[in-house]
Amino acid sequence: HTSATHGILNAVSWGILLPMGAIVARYLKTFKSADPAWFYLHVACQLIGYAVGVSGWATGIHLGNLSKGITYSLHRNIGIAVFALGTVQIFALFLRPKKDHKLRVYWNVYHHSVGYTIIILGIVNIFKGMSILDVAQKWKTGYIIAIAILGGVAVALEVITWAIVLKRRKTEDKAYNGGASNNNGHLPM
Repeated sequence: HTSATHGILNAVSWGILLPMGAIVARYLKTFKSADPAWFYLHVACQLIGYAVGVSGWATGIHLGNLSKGITYSLHRNIGIAVFALGTVQIFALFLRPKKDHKLRVYWNVYHHSVGYTIIILGIVNIFKGMSILDVAQKWKTGYIIAIAILGGVAVALEVITWAIVLKRRKTEDKAYNGGASNNNGHLPM
């Protein structure tokens, strides 16, 4: 059934693989031992997710062409936006400045903003699609559980990575001050 194929492809791509790729990039790069593996894992999740998403998007276009007179405008428009933004992200990979380039900070802001927008719109559209198809509650519940697991992993990794970052800063500050504790335990002003 084409509509089931469309839903499954899009739920797996935009709704699971892309969020996983974002989690990999956001949290694994904190671990120095994961460099550069985190980057290749991020790119792999995003490229596979995008490729599967393109297939899901194409089946959606086909479904739209088959259903003359029936239009789900919001679902269609969000799908077009997700596909367009995803395509821009893929091309932006080739325009990524080197780490020390003065424009890299702006590229990072763009990349993160567009990436999170894609993830949010993708998840919203998956739920819109489930409503359109009137899928069984077990599929909605399964997807909610999958997203909740990804969210839980992200929250746990957020706490862990902040602890690591703060510990590194403290260690670097001690090294910077020569280990001297002449500031009564306070950071230098």
